[in-house]
Amino acid sequence: MPSPVQKVPALEIFVPAEAVPSPVQTLGKANEKRDFLSRLPRLQWKKQIPPWLRPQPTRSAPVRLPVDSTPSRLQLNPGRRKNPYSGFARARTQAYRLTGPGEKKTKTRTPRAPPAPFSGMLSERERALSRRHNSASSSAAAAAAPRLVLHRSLRRPGPCPPTRTYSGGGGGGGGAFSLEIPLGCGRREEPAGGRTAPAPTARALLGAMDNLSDALKKLKITAIDISEDSLEGCLDCLLQALAQNNMETSEKLQGSGILQLFASLLTPHSPCTAKVANIIAEVAKNEFMRLPCVDAGLIPPLVQLLNCKDQEVLLQTGRALGNICYDSHSLQAQLINMGVIPTLVKLLGIHCQNSALTEMCLVAFGNLAELESSKEQFAYTNVAEELVKLFKKQMEHDKKEMIFEVLAPLAENDVIKLQLVEAGLVECLLEIVQQTVDSEREEDMAELKTASDLMVLLLLGDESMQKLFEGGKGSVFQRVLSWIPSNNHQLQLAGALAIANFARNDGNCIHMVDNGIVQKLMDLLDRHVEDGNVTVQHAALSALRNLAIPVVNKAKMLSAGVAEAVLKFLKSEMPPVQFKLLGTLRMLIDAQVEAAEQLGKNVKLVQRLVEWCEAKDHAGVMGESNRLLSALIRHSKSKDVIKTIVENGGVKHLVTMATSEHVIMQNEALVALALIAALELVTAEKDLENAKLVPILHRLLADDRSAPEIKYNSMVLICALVGSEPLHKEVRSLAVLEVVSRLRSHENKTVAQQASLTEQRLAVNS
Repeated sequence: MPSPVQKVPALEIFVPAEAVPSPVQTLGKANEKRDFLSRLPRLQWKKQIPPWLRPQPTRSAPVRLPVDSTPSRLQLNPGRRKNPYSGFARARTQAYRLTGPGEKKTKTRTPRAPPAPFSGMLSERERALSRRHNSASSSAAAAAAPRLVLHRSLRRPGPCPPTRTYSGGGGGGGGAFSLEIPLGCGRREEPAGGRTAPAPTARALLGAMDNLSDALKKLKITAIDISEDSLEGCLDCLLQALAQNNMETSEKLQGSGILQLFASLLTPHSPCTAKVANIIAEVAKNEFMRLPCVDAGLIPPLVQLLNCKDQEVLLQTGRALGNICYDSHSLQAQLINMGVIPTLVKLLGIHCQNSALTEMCLVAFGNLAELESSKEQFAYTNVAEELVKLFKKQMEHDKKEMIFEVLAPLAENDVIKLQLVEAGLVECLLEIVQQTVDSEREEDMAELKTASDLMVLLLLGDESMQKLFEGGKGSVFQRVLSWIPSNNHQLQLAGALAIANFARNDGNCIHMVDNGIVQKLMDLLDRHVEDGNVTVQHAALSALRNLAIPVVNKAKMLSAGVAEAVLKFLKSEMPPVQFKLLGTLRMLIDAQVEAAEQLGKNVKLVQRLVEWCEAKDHAGVMGESNRLLSALIRHSKSKDVIKTIVENGGVKHLVTMATSEHVIMQNEALVALALIAALELVTAEKDLENAKLVPILHRLLADDRSAPEIKYNSMVLICALVGSEPLHKEVRSLAVLEVVSRLRSHENKTVAQQASLTEQRLAVNS
């Protein structure tokens, strides 16, 4: 009868390729998953409202590295390595700029307030304030009383058409924004500061209310037969009332039943179509009015108007649709199904000289791109070409920011990534980096960060990444390499992330290691050992981990001192850094006996691993610690390594790992425990007994859901345990022999054969 030691070599042979991957890392060379950067925050983008159109001044909260989050699950598709950001949820936040620990908080530009309303219908409170103002008897009393400040437009020097104020999207009545557009020139005007107009009198207010009531009655009774002049006068009255008190006027419109009549007035050739669409846009700024607009059947005629050639109609139609569908994914999906995306992309190309229409299209793109279903439609248009063309023309920071906010969600699609690369976006981003890298202006620093982050995002696609790598000779790849030794933390981060992304196949990894990239990354880590930038540490470790995956690279990286460089971060208390540190070491020692033995005898490392095995708040760190403990034993097969791990309390964690829900982790634990039982059973006997190993093995064998390799290695381990009297006694008391006997008829021939051998061994020792 063969001894338990003789059965050990079979343990690592029986690991089927179809084994289920673990939540941290898939085992095996062929299907190695690259889960680098799984805890790095994704680019976060603001709601798709232009900066000068936002309802109130706000400051975006910075998004920091998620210290208390656990690494996300792997992608399970064989042959593809994990992308850095793919584990993250797709939900977006209001934050736009990303800062890491120690970085300077970026500043969001404060938008200007929307223009104040002109005189007309006021609310009850405003009427009271007006009466107080008119009754003031002295200048002191008048100065103390609240006044309505009515700003006028500031005209630029020289001839310029008068302006018209349009209001746009925002949630609720208080979240509206306004845009002043000079008629005929499409340029934005700024409000003059400090200029006031006298408050309206009570007689004027009563007159405005009467006019609104008359207009509603006239529209309701004679909407079909009314003359164009009369209709236009009624619509002007409604617009004036909405400008003065949007919510109150909207309620009256809803109660009057006028909304149902608007659908018939939305015709391409009517001179009043733009005003009707404007009224709908104003009304839909109130959340309670959006559903009535939908019920009134306004969406289909508005969508049809997007094919109109009149720019004023297009602008007001876009506003109306945007406000009705604001913050409603179901309505936005309805618009997508009605084919608005190709229409809007076409409008962007035709009317690229009209700034108002361009901004309307960008806002629409930004909101629609949040839905996954929209990206497929965008991919079938030339939106990438149009956006890059528009981006190249922009000189103002705000306009570039708007386009960035559209590019970010679109670039999540691999097809669009490649389209953006082919359209020349990368060259634009590199130019921005070059122009802003030495600037200390907050706007330039923010633009540098956005450009470099978007650059990394484009590298997440396999085709786009390989196109930019160009066999390691591409200008983009060479430029990225120059970022790593930079003194700018943002460029260091982007450079390390880019290298990690380029290192997504063995050919690229081998080329980069042969060309000295490892030393550059080690030098970067050395600059961030003491109180360094956590995001840079995380990115550099991620790059090293990926580079260590090809077998030919492991020995080269070990001889270059990568293991020693990584061990410097053992004292880190940041889970993302701990997670990548563990993964890098595990990749380095794979099939490297000498390195595994050297690290396995490192008491400080083993003690830290045992400590992290209990980090229940960070599942990724806990899982990787267990896996590295197992790997040290499996790859070294050294008694000294086993003794070090047993003496520092690592056995109980390996036993717990055998109960994992992931087959790979179960199997790795069973192989390591079998080696312990075969080589140092006496040393580990007490720990194995206290950890309840035998009951766990009995449960694994009796469970029909256990994978064949789990049953096989469990029986081999039981054969090794019978050399211990206390453990053998447990095996007999739990009737393990009966369970093993049933496995002789198992469908898997290897399992059935091992069951026969195990039955014989147990029978002899009983």
